[in-house]
Amino acid sequence: MKQARTLTNSELERVLLVVREMPHADRNRVALLLSFYAGMRVKEVASLRVKDVYESDGAVKTYILLSPEQTKGKKSRQIVVSKKLKKALAQYLGSLKQRKYDPESPLVPSQKSNRAFSPNSLCQVFARIYKKAGITGATSHSGRRTFITQLANKGISVRVIMSLAGHQNLSTTQRYIDVNDALLKSAVEVI
Repeated sequence: MKQARTLTNSELERVLLVVREMPHADRNRVALLLSFYAGMRVKEVASLRVKDVYESDGAVKTYILLSPEQTKGKKSRQIVVSKKLKKALAQYLGSLKQRKYDPESPLVPSQKSNRAFSPNSLCQVFARIYKKAGITGATSHSGRRTFITQLANKGISVRVIMSLAGHQNLSTTQRYIDVNDALLKSAVEVI
């Protein structure tokens, strides 16, 4: 099975520019950034509730705790919220306040009655965004794969990446890391 394409920083910027011009821009931006900045699976993003991400006073949590029901492997896991993601989530809170919501509301609701997306429906939203941005080979898994690859490119230990990705096996994490010409060139320049 062909792996999802990793995106460059400039491709991600292009995607975010396209999102800005689309309906539901704030919601779609946050859904994408949860994938790119936290390595979350689309199923995990679709399952998030407001209370998973925000404290009762509206502050963005430093850690998002996913229950076993929210994860692929049915094992709870902790998502570390980076400064970049925290900033995006803080901005998104303004959009949430414009509509009626409570802590049990979906973080990224579908257009239909403020209900949660199914993972498949959110995958389709991602596919439309990538298509409109002209990026071929990208899927709902591209953000997660890009997150893992960028961590590896910055020299983060594979064991740390494995933990951040919620993988049980090191070999799974290693399959996510996209080795490209630029990475190979920089590797030999270390010597």
